Amino acid sequence: MERADKNLAFMLQYENIAWYEDGKVRILDRRIYPVKVEYVVCDRHEEVAQAIADMVTQSAGPYTAAGMGMAQATFEAKDLGDEEYKVYMQKAAHTLSHARPTTVERMKAITAGCLEAALIARAAGLPADIAVREHVVKSLDTRFRKIGKAAEYLVDMFPKKGTIMTQCFGETIVGQMLRVATERGYDLKIICPETRPYFQGARLTASVAQDMGYDVTVITDNMPAYTMQTKKVDVFTSAADVICMDGYVVNKVGTLQIAIAANYFGIPYFVSGGPDRGHSTVDTVKIEERDPELCLEAMGVRTAMEGVHGYYPAFDPTPPHLVSGVVTDKGIFSPYDLERYFQNDDDGALVV
Repeated sequence: MERADKNLAFMLQYENIAWYEDGKVRILDRRIYPVKVEYVVCDRHEEVAQAIADMVTQSAGPYTAAGMGMAQATFEAKDLGDEEYKVYMQKAAHTLSHARPTTVERMKAITAGCLEAALIARAAGLPADIAVREHVVKSLDTRFRKIGKAAEYLVDMFPKKGTIMTQCFGETIVGQMLRVATERGYDLKIICPETRPYFQGARLTASVAQDMGYDVTVITDNMPAYTMQTKKVDVFTSAADVICMDGYVVNKVGTLQIAIAANYFGIPYFVSGGPDRGHSTVDTVKIEERDPELCLEAMGVRTAMEGVHGYYPAFDPTPPHLVSGVVTDKGIFSPYDLERYFQNDDDGALVV
């Protein structure tokens, strides 16, 4: 069967997200892409966790990196006794899953699957690092295909000729929705707020859209409302780091203000992803606060006088009354009716 990353943009190919081989993990450095195409090479799983914390990879990239980090941990622990091996791998799973606080629940699901694959392979006398890497690839294929289904539902909400505004870097759903739109012959223009201070919209979303042949425009983070008014934006869409069961959407900071503007102008806001049963209400989510100094610079160049203070919450919660629908692999749900997503089966949250 073909891998599910076929025909997606460069940075959505599995090997260009994060990849384990010969005891090392290689992660595309999204902090500098596309100006430079460089990889951070990690010699130990703790370095993978640090790379995730340091934003070397972002959006859904950390989920792949964590899985590859688990493959690396099996390599590190291969000469330990069975009990020591199990303890070592459990500690590695905790280290990798807790690299960033807001997405711990999703990361725990990733590392738990890798831990199980490692223990099964070791018991069978197989190379556990390769088994875990294969498990990660199979999981990626499953996730990409599920996201492909979500993309079809999302594109159903787009006009055949129109303008779509995004927020941050929605990783796989961005590539998938554009692939679906291309297959259907849609004529879309994409508008990406830059998403400071890491500029994910400008560097990552816009690069994927450009790679896939789309007319894409970058705006600064204080321009969405005026742009909606003057450029006839048809749909606002984003992914989410957490979709709480009470309908709150936790995503890259700035999502809330764009959702408010969209609501004011009568523009629908569709969020893609699966609801998180680990977060029954929004107050169970810890909003990560990062180094405030990053708000006082742009791509490493200081923009504020010494002594000026910064403030950098990485995410914000958008209330359900601003969300037109939650787009999943099972269809589009009201943010007030997310329990229905799990009605037939409970296979965890869809990570986009």
